[in-house]
Amino acid sequence: MTDSLFIIPDFNANDYANAILAGEPYPQVQTQYAKPRTGTTLESAKEGVSVAISKLDLSIEDVGKQIKSLVTAHHEKLLRRAAGINNLSGSLTSVRHGLDDVDASLEKLRQKIRVPYQTLESSAIKLQRTRQASHALRRILRFVVLSRRLEMQMSELVTFDKLGTAANKKTLNNSEGVSVDPQDDKERTIAKAALTIAELGDLLDGPEDTGDTPGKDSSEIGNRISPTIDSPVPLRFVKAAAAHIPFIEEAQCKVTREMESMIMTGLSTLDQSLLASSLQTAYNLRVLPKLIQGLSTDLCDAVEERIRTAFDLSRISKEVVSKESIPSSQGLLYKSRVRTEPTNITAPQWTAALWTRLDSLIEEMAACCIKVYTLEKALKMKKDPITQRLFLDNVTKVLENKPSSTFWTSLGRSLEKYARDAAKGSTFLQQTLSAGYPKLLRLFHNFFAKIAVHTDTVYTQSQQSPETVLVLRALSTFEALYLSRSTTRLNEAISQAFAGGSRTPPGANEGVAIARAVMNELDSARFDPLLMLAVARNVGAALDGATMRAESLISSDRSAYTLLGPMATPQQILNGQVATCLYYCWTNLEKVAEEHTESAAALVKPGVKKLHVTYDGIIDPLLTAIRRELSSIISRLHRVDLQKTMDPMAGMAGSKPTQIFTNFTSDTTQLWVLSIVKYVIRIFVLHASIAKPLGESGKLQLTTDMTELEFALGAFLGSSSKRGLEVAGEEYKMLRAMRPLLFLDTASLASPTHAANLPPLIVLHHILVRSPLPLPHIMHGWQEAEYVRWVEEHRKEDAWALIEAALVGKEGDFVELAKKVLRQARDECGES
Repeated sequence: MTDSLFIIPDFNANDYANAILAGEPYPQVQTQYAKPRTGTTLESAKEGVSVAISKLDLSIEDVGKQIKSLVTAHHEKLLRRAAGINNLSGSLTSVRHGLDDVDASLEKLRQKIRVPYQTLESSAIKLQRTRQASHALRRILRFVVLSRRLEMQMSELVTFDKLGTAANKKTLNNSEGVSVDPQDDKERTIAKAALTIAELGDLLDGPEDTGDTPGKDSSEIGNRISPTIDSPVPLRFVKAAAAHIPFIEEAQCKVTREMESMIMTGLSTLDQSLLASSLQTAYNLRVLPKLIQGLSTDLCDAVEERIRTAFDLSRISKEVVSKESIPSSQGLLYKSRVRTEPTNITAPQWTAALWTRLDSLIEEMAACCIKVYTLEKALKMKKDPITQRLFLDNVTKVLENKPSSTFWTSLGRSLEKYARDAAKGSTFLQQTLSAGYPKLLRLFHNFFAKIAVHTDTVYTQSQQSPETVLVLRALSTFEALYLSRSTTRLNEAISQAFAGGSRTPPGANEGVAIARAVMNELDSARFDPLLMLAVARNVGAALDGATMRAESLISSDRSAYTLLGPMATPQQILNGQVATCLYYCWTNLEKVAEEHTESAAALVKPGVKKLHVTYDGIIDPLLTAIRRELSSIISRLHRVDLQKTMDPMAGMAGSKPTQIFTNFTSDTTQLWVLSIVKYVIRIFVLHASIAKPLGESGKLQLTTDMTELEFALGAFLGSSSKRGLEVAGEEYKMLRAMRPLLFLDTASLASPTHAANLPPLIVLHHILVRSPLPLPHIMHGWQEAEYVRWVEEHRKEDAWALIEAALVGKEGDFVELAKKVLRQARDECGES
């Protein structure tokens, strides 16, 4: 056999093997790669198979011989194994018989358990079905009883309707009217009928929680028998009950209509008793949450529709057009035009129509709000007689909110939406309601006043309920525009006051104008606490701006505080004008705390305080410069011979402070003059008390100087002081008491009678002047002016201690006299 057979493309090995075993030739396919078979090839293949079979036979014989030799060699072991297998076969037979006995016992036991179980299961099912049938029968019996009761109740309602018709006719003929007892009986009958209808509905559709439901033991038995229990048989499919369904549905419709009529009548008349009866009926019908939700939604939708209509310019346009008297020839042409904005001629009519619609809106909003709160009060009064749970709690649990909260939320959202849209879409509405925002607020004040009697809302200067704040915040669009206009008016008043700059600085008139503008804005908003606070914030900011404008004009040069020449410097004149403006501004604004609330005054007060501080920043340095100049003049007392005549106020002629004060037109100018007079007297007396050496001629000279000082100070006060120097009070008495002190004998200096109206420090100074003891300023190496300034800046106790330190280690009559005066001074101070 050649290899060409195997390279044929369609060569099949299985066919080839079968052909060899059968001794048949393998069919050849003539290809370009193989030649046709010949007889020699088939014969050769046949000879090959014969040889292979011969070899296989020899191999089988060889295997048989090997098995025989193995059996012969191990026959003893094989015999023992065969004997063991026979014994095992007997054991297995006995085991099989035992297993058959066990199967028979199990079958008998299975029969003993299965049959009773099947019997028990069948009996339990029958018992369950019997109980279901009994339950259904009890429900049918209850259904029949309730149906008859409902028939009686509906008959009573028919009777009440007839009585009500007759009573109405009788009322027309009898002014006394009829009793309301039949109406109350009717309401109770409707509530009972509603409860009956609800129970009948539970019986028809399957009770949820009634006394006829199976007990706990039955449920536990059923759970052990089967995994599920069939639901109660619906009575709706029972012919005896189904016959009553049309009557029940008709009765339910009638009771529902009566309930709705009662609740609408109760809301319109605000009759809480009638509302309570209708709510009890709804509760008995199991529709209370749904009813309350529907009523709340209807009231909120009604308010939203009223708000949308009030801001609808197309309706306002139609209303204005319908009121205008238009010639018939022009009527068709005019009506064909749809106006969304008024003209200059029709603007007053549009404005009047808008405010009329807003008045009607407030009335309708108040009516709806009162209805909501009346409904909520009725829900708070009624409660479930079994659970003692309030109807309002049941409604809130289902609706997740109280009707009043829902109403306020819807009202605020609707107001905000339509107010914002109106401001964006209409220039007329924007200008009218922003300019007339106080009037709009007064309408809402009327709204709050109308509902205050029926609700728990409060809107006063001291307290505002969250609901009222929510509603007013919805008008924030118009409030922002009004506040912007208010701020503009304030800024214009301030800009106009400072328009002249440093060339024509503001004065008293401008200060009064600024204060008047501020008070006008505050007075316009004082009726509303929230608007008042907003305006007060703007006023505070405007006053800060006025302070900055004033500070930019104030001159801080040296010439503004220099006292040279008989006339005031230009810088002093400028500062005087600005200070006058500030004075009249802040003094007029101090009335804010008296005329307005504390919260509003607290917002304005910082701005007013800044004006005052700026005013003091102008005045205080000037007064300090005047005092410093006068103190320098008086201190010359120690550098002149007291034997010569000297005018202590002669130095004031070169710089008349009163000429400077004429530029400061204010009510406090006289107070400044008086404070300077008192200061001059104190300084002069202090300097005179330490003048040393002091002989008799010097005392006479000081007396003369005091007289001239009084004359000069009287002239300085001017004609505005009718009492003269007596207005200086204690300082004037001190000056008058200084004269006799100079001529008292030394022993009398410690007498309280002789030293009356004089400070102890002056007496102590005079004792030291007469004594050889050094004065305190000499011990410390101070100048007289430095010592006097130190006394002015420190307490009197510190000055006493300074003198007492000068007496340490000293002896003599003057020392004892000084110590006596010190003791008297401290004792008097301790008593006071």
